[in-house]
Amino acid sequence: MTTPRKTQILIVGGGAGGLELARKLGARYGRARHDIILIDKNRTHVWKPLLHEVATGSLDANLDEVGYRSHCHRWGYRFFPGTLESIDTAAREIVIAPMLDDDGSELIARHRLRFDYLVLAMGSVGNDFGTPGAREHCIFLDERPQADRFRNKLLNHCLRVSHAMMKDPASDAQVHIALVGGGATGVELAAELFNAAGGLRHYGLEVFDEKRLRVTLIEAGSRILPALPERLAAAAQQELEALGVTVLTDTPVTEVRADAMILKSGQVVPADLRVWAAGVKTAPLANENDGLERARSGQFVVRPTLQTTADERIFAIGDCAYCVLPGDERPVPPRAQSAHQMASAVFRNLVAMERGKPLRDFVYHDHGSLVSLSRFSTVGSLMGNLIGGRMAIEGRLARFVYTSLYRMHLIAIHGWLHGSALILLGRVNAIIRPRLKLH
Repeated sequence: MTTPRKTQILIVGGGAGGLELARKLGARYGRARHDIILIDKNRTHVWKPLLHEVATGSLDANLDEVGYRSHCHRWGYRFFPGTLESIDTAAREIVIAPMLDDDGSELIARHRLRFDYLVLAMGSVGNDFGTPGAREHCIFLDERPQADRFRNKLLNHCLRVSHAMMKDPASDAQVHIALVGGGATGVELAAELFNAAGGLRHYGLEVFDEKRLRVTLIEAGSRILPALPERLAAAAQQELEALGVTVLTDTPVTEVRADAMILKSGQVVPADLRVWAAGVKTAPLANENDGLERARSGQFVVRPTLQTTADERIFAIGDCAYCVLPGDERPVPPRAQSAHQMASAVFRNLVAMERGKPLRDFVYHDHGSLVSLSRFSTVGSLMGNLIGGRMAIEGRLARFVYTSLYRMHLIAIHGWLHGSALILLGRVNAIIRPRLKLH
């Protein structure tokens, strides 16, 4: 007797949406008649909205990351390390690029995986809009290795300044940091830098403090934080400027050099460290000749059911999905809350397809936006599309809600019991572990 072929569901991308979907499907189906496979080039998951804290050392990702292999063992799916190279829609297969070792030698050759259903959850990467020098001279905060690289460079520059001041107390040595992009990532990183710098004096750099930082936040638009109401964005800018951040709006960057940002006005902004946090796009595949419809940003165009327009067995969720819902003029915004809601919607629709039942359209609930200015402040809005307006929240309530978003993410990917235990453990770690990760 031949063993019946299992229904194979591939999920490409282990971000907030992909990992949550893998857990839900694994818990629902297990491995008896289904093969749920999560594919990601990294071996661990770190919640992307926290990468700015990893970059400054405020968060130890070794304690907060999720290992895909242990997670898949717990929840009944499989994990394959790899990078999506192309999609063969006719054969219902995906092509995984060769996996290389650090020395360039091939570990796993290019190979194919079949699918009955495919979910694209690849997230997004920074969009440099073709700015000369941006890719060569800027650090992007799209994944943990980039955040670790920034932290190491930041500590090296702080050590350089501290050493110069020890040799000459009258020295005016400084660390110049330029951040491009006035969205949540750029704003939160700017504030977190001052929090980290203020703590370095307790960890061996006694003569270094936040006064030695020169942080410039550069935004091409008319104001920072366009997702927030104008009053709250103005409040955030005032907080940043009070910390010492120079905020430049209506200021496009025309070129990035190894030691400076060149602005459209011709102004030169010196920068020892350069971070690009402006714009998002879907990372292009090596071969995009797959027949799937894409938006200008590279996102996969999907129907309201989150199925791609070209193939009903292929779904897209999160930042890589371009979804304009009926009655809306703009697509669903690329936020963590969008990925979370889309994961739940695709889970329901995959179960419905298995049962031969009709699919339900995705309904996006805008729960508002929150931006954390480290320990200094939190601003935002809740109930984004309810009762025709917004409820602005500031201070301790905002900080509590901001922290709760991550706790909700933990519960979504670990379940209530394990997630609650991790939340409790996080509270203990906040007390006993060092304030900064300096290694």
